[in-house]
Amino acid sequence: MTRQYHPLTAHRLQAGARFHLPGQDPEHVRIDSPALAVMTDLRRIPAATIDLEAPLDAANRFMIRRGVRLLLVTDDERQVLGLITANDVLGEKPVKFALERGIKRQDIRVADIMSPRERLEVLLYADLVQAEVGHVVATLKHSGRQHALVIDLNGNGEAQTVRGIFSASQIARQLGIAIQTTEVAQTFAEIGAALGH
Repeated sequence: MTRQYHPLTAHRLQAGARFHLPGQDPEHVRIDSPALAVMTDLRRIPAATIDLEAPLDAANRFMIRRGVRLLLVTDDERQVLGLITANDVLGEKPVKFALERGIKRQDIRVADIMSPRERLEVLLYADLVQAEVGHVVATLKHSGRQHALVIDLNGNGEAQTVRGIFSASQIARQLGIAIQTTEVAQTFAEIGAALGH
């Protein structure tokens, strides 16, 4: 038996109508909401990427323009070589690197400051299907990180594809809690206190 589909009711667009910007109105969640409700799904939202040899200041400008605090560092074949965060760019890492090398800040490249692929820990998408926001919060708190990458595995479990990203600041916004600092441990201590946990 074939299913019958009926046309939806059409309406007129009113004067003054605007369009949504990604992340403009984050969905409010609770600590027991599904974990995937707070994941940035790269199947829906294009990944923010940058080249290994890009100047550090270009990474900062790109993060500001995209409204993100993490960029995947990739090559021409879309392979993930590492990541760089706003904390990496704006923290003490660039200053220390410039002093050690005797170079100017504007000569620092993304490759000099990024976290390389071999140092990255990732979460499996399959493990998150039944998880709740609280599991993600606990994971970020335990690792002391602001972000977590989520991967899919291919059929034989060998090849990995970055599927999504968890961001501590995005989760805090969706929980409806103001964050006073970018320090993860303090951020989640504040979340726990505000939630009464």
